[in-house]
Amino acid sequence: MRLGRRYALAAAGVVLMGMIGCSPLTSESSAVAARPNTESPMSKVVIPDTKLVNSNTKFGFKLFSEVLKKDKGANVFVSPSSVAFALAMTYNGAEGTTQQAMAKALEYSGLSLQQINSSNAALKTLLENPDPKVQLTIANSLWTNSNASLNPSFMQRNRDFYASRVTNLDFTDSGAANTINNWVKDSTRGKIDKIVEQISPDQVMFLINAIYFKGAWTEPFDKSQTKEQPFTKASGQIVQTPMMTQRGKYKYLENNKFQAISLPYGRDGKISFYVFLPKENSGDLKEFYQSLNSLNWEKWMPQFQSRSGEIRLPRFKMDYEVTLNDALTALGMGEAFSDKANFSGIGKNLAISTVKHKTFVEVSEEGTEAAAATSVGIVALSAPMNPPFSMVVDRPFFTFVRDNQTGSILFMGSIVAPQS
Repeated sequence: MRLGRRYALAAAGVVLMGMIGCSPLTSESSAVAARPNTESPMSKVVIPDTKLVNSNTKFGFKLFSEVLKKDKGANVFVSPSSVAFALAMTYNGAEGTTQQAMAKALEYSGLSLQQINSSNAALKTLLENPDPKVQLTIANSLWTNSNASLNPSFMQRNRDFYASRVTNLDFTDSGAANTINNWVKDSTRGKIDKIVEQISPDQVMFLINAIYFKGAWTEPFDKSQTKEQPFTKASGQIVQTPMMTQRGKYKYLENNKFQAISLPYGRDGKISFYVFLPKENSGDLKEFYQSLNSLNWEKWMPQFQSRSGEIRLPRFKMDYEVTLNDALTALGMGEAFSDKANFSGIGKNLAISTVKHKTFVEVSEEGTEAAAATSVGIVALSAPMNPPFSMVVDRPFFTFVRDNQTGSILFMGSIVAPQS
C-alpha cells in the first residue's frame, strides 16, 4: 500500500446477520424511511456518561489481553472503539441471557440500554470534533436483506443514537457486496476497501462501523534525523530499523518498570499517540502486560507530567488480522455464538457466527495512518522538575492512540518487530 504524506487513522466494523424461517419484509429499494421514536435522538445528547467510557476501556484491555494469547510473539494492533461501537449496535437486538452475556463481556454492568445508546451518541459527537487541524469521523450503517422480517424499532434506535444509514438490498444480487464495500471505502477515505467478501444465502443484515482519523504530529519529526539503528526483537534478534529522533517537552511518565510518553496530534493535542516501553532490567513486554488493566490505567494517566527529553521511535508499518470469536467467548459472550443465542430484538433465530478484525498502521515522521475493520457475522440457527530523559524505543513496546478529552482508546497495539 502506497501512503500519502498526510496521515490518517480509519476503522470499520460490520455486523453480519442471518436468519432461519424469515417471513418476507415489505421491500424498500433504497434507504429505509425514518420512523418516529420517543427515545432521545443524537441531537439531544451532549455529554457522554463517563461510565460508558470506563466500560469501553475495561472491555478494550480485556479484548487486547485475549488477542495477545493467540498471537504470542507477533505484532498486534486493534481498534477497541470500532469493536465496541459495532457490538453496541448489535446489543440493541439482544434479549434475555444473551443480553446478559454481552453485557458481561462489554462491561455494561449498571448501564441501561438508554444510557448506553445516549452515551454512545454523545461520545460520537464529541470524538468527531477533537481539534481544528484533526479530522475524526465515525460512520454507521445497517444493510438489510430485502426479504427479511426485522424489528423496525431496532433499526430506528440505530438511526437515532448511532446516526446509522439503513438500506435494503437484494443480497442475491451479485453487486450487493460491492455496494456495501463501496460505502466502507468512502467512509474510511479509501483506507479500508473491502469488509464483505461474499454474502451467504442465510445472511440477513450487515451492521457497519467506520472510524476515520486524519492528522499530523503537533511537532513533526525531522526526516534528516532519521537513521538506521538497531532494534532488538522479542526473539533477541537484532535488526536495523529507521529510527526517528526528536527533542522537546512531552507528557512523560517513568517508574521502576517502564518509560511512557505522549506524542500529541494537531494544534490542541486532544488526541495523542502513547508509547509504553518496559525497562531493560525490569522484564519484557509480556511481563508488562500482566499489569496492563483498567485499575492501573486509572493510576497511570494522571501521573504524566511535562518534562524535557529526547524520544527515538521506530518508523514502522504493519497489517494485522484476527478472528475474535475465541476472545469474546473467553470474555463471557459465548452464548451469542451458540444455538441458545437470543437476538429477538432484531428478528427470529439469529446468532453471531464470526467476528473478524483487520487493521493497518503506519507511523512516520509526519504522523500516523491506520485502518481497522470489524466484521460481526450473524447467521441462521441450524512530578516536580526532573532532569531531561532519554527514551530509546529499541525493543518491543506497547502503543495506543487515545482521545484525551474523553479517555476513549481508538487504537492499541503490541509492536515486537517493526517493519518498514
